[in-house]
Amino acid sequence: MVARMPDRPNVVVFFTDQQRWDTTGVHGNPLGLTPNFDRMALYGTHVVNSFTCQPVCAPARSSLQTGLYATATGVYRNGIPLPSNMETLGHHFRAAGYDTAYIGKWHLAECDPVPATQRGGYEFWLGANLVEFVSEPYRAVLFDADNRPVPLPGYRVDAFTDAAIRYVSEHQRRPFFLFLSFLEPHHQNHVDDYVPPDGYRERYTGKWIPPDLAALGGSAPQHLGGYYGMVKRLDEALGRLLDALKSLDLLERTIVLFTSDHGCHFRTRNEEYKRSCHESSIRVPMALQGPGFDGGGAIRQLVSLVDLAPTLLDAAGLPVPPTMQGRSMLSLLKGKAADWPEEVFIQVSESQVGRAVRTHRWKYGVAAPDKDGWNHASSEHYVEQCLYDLQADPYELTNLIGFESHREVAAVMRRRLLRRMAEAGERDATIEPAPLRAAGQRRVSAKEAYD
Repeated sequence: MVARMPDRPNVVVFFTDQQRWDTTGVHGNPLGLTPNFDRMALYGTHVVNSFTCQPVCAPARSSLQTGLYATATGVYRNGIPLPSNMETLGHHFRAAGYDTAYIGKWHLAECDPVPATQRGGYEFWLGANLVEFVSEPYRAVLFDADNRPVPLPGYRVDAFTDAAIRYVSEHQRRPFFLFLSFLEPHHQNHVDDYVPPDGYRERYTGKWIPPDLAALGGSAPQHLGGYYGMVKRLDEALGRLLDALKSLDLLERTIVLFTSDHGCHFRTRNEEYKRSCHESSIRVPMALQGPGFDGGGAIRQLVSLVDLAPTLLDAAGLPVPPTMQGRSMLSLLKGKAADWPEEVFIQVSESQVGRAVRTHRWKYGVAAPDKDGWNHASSEHYVEQCLYDLQADPYELTNLIGFESHREVAAVMRRRLLRRMAEAGERDATIEPAPLRAAGQRRVSAKEAYD
């Protein structure tokens, strides 16, 4: 055995890209894609209702790294580097004496290779800003700390996992914080395809289709088999990494977080795969295991990606900066959840300047009619766009915005959204109600608006 400082737990983040929550067995997927994730959720802590705060790559990643909303980091869309004065998880763990490492997709810099000043304070570096543009599924390439390209053999998921296992094996003397960031199950851009390992697409093509995709079509018939194959290989990689930690006698003193940056709606809500406030875009799988999380059960409160930075720092016994806008989930595990928010707040960019809030029952979204989602981070004026009753319509097939029967619900959600926008540091704004529509037989009580 290697002598090791036994003071604080190791932390590993296993981060996927564009993975829907309902790819997992614990969320009802019947195809057996995620036995390792499901075991984490069962024996560790399962965050049942977990959401991104921005359904596009760079903004979501900026929030996870900093504990701030995308409009606070300045990275409100892709193509904007994270400002050098922003403190990331890499900075915080490194300052506490951890060995810090980043392996995989970064998407918070301005170019590849990523300049040293734009690597978020991580000490060990084997990454790329845009993995989808510098590599392919069977031609994995990352850049080392000296900006030299490093070809990695094997299918890309396996290649990144191999690198992570090598890092863990070589860094046992001090606590380490390892952020392992995959491109999968994101599509390979230049072929517009979800490319799984050889033989995996055939396993899942024509199998179970989530109800929203079955109803709305999109590109699911073309892409879902490959997408599922990528999810399966990711879960196998998770199992390999957990096995490596166990073999090195590190598993019981390592916190492992599994989550994704956003989901995928397969061209059912707009012309591409995300950038909307629908569940298919914003809901992601999330589970944790290790010290403080083993046997934690199911957290059913609504948790956002912005809550992960304070959660990981808190779980490692490190101070949580008061400037962070997210909250530590440890309060939920300790039964101190009285002031936990009743809704999650979502900012949408690129496809629109949009905002949304989601409670356990209701989803409410607005958009700025006179702003461009690429050139504007926010607006002073929004128009109501959607209202969904997730209890009656969990796959958001019936938009209730403007219905007379739901006028009180919309008013309550409007107030919630304006409050959350202000708390996130956004400028004062107005929301224009949607034109009223006849409701037919629909009736909603004023009390139900607060569900």
